[in-house]
Amino acid sequence: MTSTEPGVLVLAATPIGQVDDAPPRLVAEFGRADVVAAEDTRRLKRLTSDLGVTINGRVVSYFEGNESARTPVLLEALLAGDRVLLVTDAGMPSVSDPGYRLVAAAVAEGVRVTAVPGPSAVLTALAVSGLPVDRFCFEGFLPRKAGERSRRLTALAAEQRTMVFFEAPHRTAVALEAMADAFGDDRPGAVCRELTKTYEEVRRGGLRELAVWAADGLRGEVTLVVQGAPDAPALDHDPDVWRTAVADLEAEGSSRKDAILAVAKRAGVPKREVYDAVHR
Repeated sequence: MTSTEPGVLVLAATPIGQVDDAPPRLVAEFGRADVVAAEDTRRLKRLTSDLGVTINGRVVSYFEGNESARTPVLLEALLAGDRVLLVTDAGMPSVSDPGYRLVAAAVAEGVRVTAVPGPSAVLTALAVSGLPVDRFCFEGFLPRKAGERSRRLTALAAEQRTMVFFEAPHRTAVALEAMADAFGDDRPGAVCRELTKTYEEVRRGGLRELAVWAADGLRGEVTLVVQGAPDAPALDHDPDVWRTAVADLEAEGSSRKDAILAVAKRAGVPKREVYDAVHR
């Protein structure tokens, strides 16, 4: 008989390095799932072999190239009562990996969504970085094009939370150079490479220093952690001062909208007041 109740979508974290880091619940879920959706079915086969587990349900691929087309199919299985297990190559699904579309579709249909917590490059890098961890934000991958990357970083220059980024090893030096240009040479950062693996390495220092070090080339998975900006000095309640501050930020590459918002925060006034002052 086909169940009339919706199934369950299970997001499961997979090891980012050592297979022994796999959570025990992951093994159980492989045996319970009616459907296992994997970013790379070949990697899934290696993982289950290393764990010594057998998948009883059907296996389907679910990656960036087929995520849009596969989501309705998996949603249909969930609505039919199936238990769908979603895994990516490493870490938690949806965090710079496939998963968000399926989660959003499942939530919209009232399907239960749960998770098997476990390894995460974001939290691991943050914890070992030696930088403040009380407040942080995850920025994913930076744009590949220089202009877009520069604009993104300029918009983050005043961010006071510790920032975590993913980056490809061959673009790490360029990313660190761009960060040094946007945030300052001495802004503290950490390059976390091959986390939990045999050749794990965490390099700490100022952004320009790290860029010079990375210029020789890196290998493996890279996560970057950058300390947030210090508190900006408050601005006087003076429209002339606001206009000058906005102009300075625009000259540094910020958009007018972002500059007005930043100045309004520093002045402690509604952004509309700064907008009016700038356009008066």
